[in-house]
Amino acid sequence: MAKKERKPSDRLQVMQKIDARMNPRRRRKEPTDWSIKGELFLNCSCTVFCPCVVSLGAHPPTEGHCHAWMAIAIDEGHFEGEDLGGLNIGLLVDIPGRMGEGDWKVAAYVDERSTQKAYNGILKIFSGAAGGTTGLFTMLVSEIIGAERAPVEIVRDGKKRSINIGRKLQGEIEMIAGKSDEHPVMVSNSKYWMGPDIIAAVGTRSRIRDYGRVWDFGGKSAEICPIEWSGP
Repeated sequence: MAKKERKPSDRLQVMQKIDARMNPRRRRKEPTDWSIKGELFLNCSCTVFCPCVVSLGAHPPTEGHCHAWMAIAIDEGHFEGEDLGGLNIGLLVDIPGRMGEGDWKVAAYVDERSTQKAYNGILKIFSGAAGGTTGLFTMLVSEIIGAERAPVEIVRDGKKRSINIGRKLQGEIEMIAGKSDEHPVMVSNSKYWMGPDIIAAVGTRSRIRDYGRVWDFGGKSAEICPIEWSGP
């Protein structure tokens, strides 16, 4: 009886093509019409609020390195006309020193509901290849260690944010309360690459178990930022 062939996973397919599509020696900006409007939130290894926000990446992280996860909830957007609205993305980010000095290693988890064109477009956006707001990633990201479709679940509930990607990433953060209950602690009118207004938060439950990384960020620095990015 002939064995039924199994279709390889997206992870394997993408890993086989990583050098061709995303290796920094070959990665080139190809300015593309795209836009994303939504929210980015993250949790990192810094013990106090992220010094990168006010130093614009020039100040070293509190632990000398930056280990982090990022979550991006796209409320509306497109890539070359392909709708991206409602899709979620998770990123694993490993930075050895100052954010602005580069040498980032990144893994991407793209919403399993994405079409093939949306999936490819999101990888181009977050590798910097699509140009525009994220174009600086072609200089900052030295290695894409992985990319795959995954069930990326993001919940935004009042002052709390969470992301879950199976057993690989479970993260939850909460805004830091300000003097007024209506307004959390935040940095406003910044030139930070993500956006001008950054809400300070703290990790309440945060674990990564993937790509040889075993990280826990509970009680560590977190932030929330409304984003409106575009290219070219």
